[in-house]
Amino acid sequence: MKARAHLRPWVALFVPAGAWFAFQQGLGMTLRGQCATAGVPLGPIWGVVSLVLCASAARLAWSRRAGGTAADRFLARLALLDAGLFGLAIAFQTLATLIVPPCAR
Repeated sequence: MKARAHLRPWVALFVPAGAWFAFQQGLGMTLRGQCATAGVPLGPIWGVVSLVLCASAARLAWSRRAGGTAADRFLARLALLDAGLFGLAIAFQTLATLIVPPCAR
């Protein structure tokens, strides 16, 4: 049970980066394969799902920022920063899927 509590900040640290990577690479592969599918509705839906993952990781990190060891608190604060940074990147890329036509070159 205690080992599981130490795992939470690590999960919260790596989930936003994984969500951004999956969003970035997946949308890029979709654009190369069949560019019309990368626009509305797939792009914004995929972006919102990725943002929800970042928000979930931030919530997980927020619950650990006050308890545990000093290393857990540091990782939790770092994970909050991480979730915000990758969430911002995902938000801008999602906005781009709404503004820029998917097949524009």
